[in-house]
Amino acid sequence: MKSVLDQGYVRLVDFLGDDRTIANAARVSFDRRTEELNDKDKRLIAFLSREGHDSPFRHASLQFEVYAPLMIARQWWKYQIGSNNSEYSAWNESSRRYITEKEEFYIPKADEWRSYPKNVKQGSGGPIGEEKGITYTTALERLIATGEEWYKHAMENGIAPEQARLFLPAYGMYVRWYWTASLQSVAHLIKQRTADDAQYEFRLYANAVKELAHSKFPVSLNELLKER
Repeated sequence: MKSVLDQGYVRLVDFLGDDRTIANAARVSFDRRTEELNDKDKRLIAFLSREGHDSPFRHASLQFEVYAPLMIARQWWKYQIGSNNSEYSAWNESSRRYITEKEEFYIPKADEWRSYPKNVKQGSGGPIGEEKGITYTTALERLIATGEEWYKHAMENGIAPEQARLFLPAYGMYVRWYWTASLQSVAHLIKQRTADDAQYEFRLYANAVKELAHSKFPVSLNELLKER
């Protein structure tokens, strides 16, 4: 498990296959199989990635448990609904319609607030400084405290949890989900969300996914992440 931000994490729950899976999937048309990964297999995997032969990489998959602020979850969700092979991936998320576990929120520290960028496509600029940032950290803490107070008050007075949750500030609230995807889909997320123009917080999560996936598919992931 890899810790991310103040309270988040990414955990590799399960996985299917290894680097041999990709080589064997490609070789099945010739009725051949490798029992131990060798240099010839590695060259084949490199060729498949370089030439865009994607299907062998879909025979391997990984399952992650992720705990992240909602703003990250909703960006991540795009990779589920927008995937070319979404039928081979799955997403299940916790819901406050049914659970009332202790709510947790991501609150940037005073020195973690970033400036409005000159180019909006960059998402954010450099740090604004701790002296100014303390104002926004304090304001966010107060807003969350007020929301939590009304959330609990509503349920104590008979309001259904699925409506009471409207009082909780949403984007910074942590949610938990399971994401299962092919190795190709995982590499796609890593490649886009570790880029310099990706949101900083998402880059931290994408790097955690990269480290966990690399431990199981080092050869294939390296090839899929190469710039072509």
